[in-house]
Amino acid sequence: MDPRTNPAFLRGLTQSRSVTRRDALRLAGLSAAGLALAGCGIQGKKAAAPSKDAAADYWTSKKKNGTLRFANWPLYIDKDGKKYPSLEMFTADTGIQVTYQEAIQDNPSFFGKAQPLLAAGNDIGYDLMVLTNGIHLGRAIQLGYLVPLDHSKLPNFAANAAQKVKNPIWDPNNTHTIPWTVGLTGIAYNPKYVDEVKSIEDLFNPKYKGKVGMMSDSQEIANFGLFALGVDPDKATEADWRKAGEKLKAQRDAGLVRKYYENDYVDALARGDLWITMAWSGDIFQQVAEGKDLKFVIPQEGGTIWTDNMCIPKTAQNPVDALTLMDYVYQPKIATMLVEAINYITPVPATKDLVLADAATKSGDEKTSLEQLANSPMIYPAEADMARLRSYKPLTPAEEKVLESIFQPITQG
Repeated sequence: MDPRTNPAFLRGLTQSRSVTRRDALRLAGLSAAGLALAGCGIQGKKAAAPSKDAAADYWTSKKKNGTLRFANWPLYIDKDGKKYPSLEMFTADTGIQVTYQEAIQDNPSFFGKAQPLLAAGNDIGYDLMVLTNGIHLGRAIQLGYLVPLDHSKLPNFAANAAQKVKNPIWDPNNTHTIPWTVGLTGIAYNPKYVDEVKSIEDLFNPKYKGKVGMMSDSQEIANFGLFALGVDPDKATEADWRKAGEKLKAQRDAGLVRKYYENDYVDALARGDLWITMAWSGDIFQQVAEGKDLKFVIPQEGGTIWTDNMCIPKTAQNPVDALTLMDYVYQPKIATMLVEAINYITPVPATKDLVLADAATKSGDEKTSLEQLANSPMIYPAEADMARLRSYKPLTPAEEKVLESIFQPITQG
């Protein structure tokens, strides 16, 4: 059975979520050339950026219908038995009935099924979906498959969203997307073997020979190679990529890297097979919450921030209802329900005080768990850490091919 669809494998909210996401990015990198502008034989044509008038024209005739079809990833919302408390509150407050489905197992397969329908102007069966910034969300934007958002109907997003998630480089001014949750790529280490980590250069330290873990995803290691050179990935050129590739190849050839990991690095780190590794914030938070003695840091040179984003397909039957939910979850009380369930970085910073307030009403393990959540830099990074974070640079199909040609041989060599 594919581990991404095996319920036994999805043991923790945070870890299971990041496993799915990272597998998706790995597959995206390997299939970038084939999936770039084609899905099931249907070619795409890049769409012009929507004007303000075009966005206004779209929304002028749209009405609330009282129903919403929401596609999300597994284990990615608050749940009580078979009920979703935040969605029940949404229905009570708005009258909109939600059909919620865990329909997205990875970005490539979901987009691959949706693309021919969107290209033909047909309903995909959902009014709201959650996609990760990267190749496939970029394609959806470039091909005009997403509705431009009416930000006059997103006052909670404007008031409560963290500044870091506004105006992302891959979707300027949040024209088509706003985040559902956020994650980080930094460095994790086992303090039994490593005293302290501050710099990406620690991943290149000879004293950790054979005990260093690196990611197998090309975009991930490219960003860290660039950080090590002092280059902003958002502004990197092909020449910068090649220099970063040389540094990463030297790291590999010196025997420093034990393995290039997809998602199985956490257990190796806890066992001591690895001492230090590239890591995703959610994985490490889940391990720490389960009692493992591991540390996570955003290196001084920088780390990667990525987001899973709500967006409305152009063939949505209930776009007003979708937009209403998008704004609804940016109320701090609702965002608090979500972060307490998902254990990933919330795009609403005000939830920290509300989590602590919830903790004050609890006792025992429940109280401890909520306090740990509120005080974790993996859930609520400091402003200084956030300032060092960069995204994946948006790439053209030609650039994707060049990047893969540089970094994929390193991880597979």
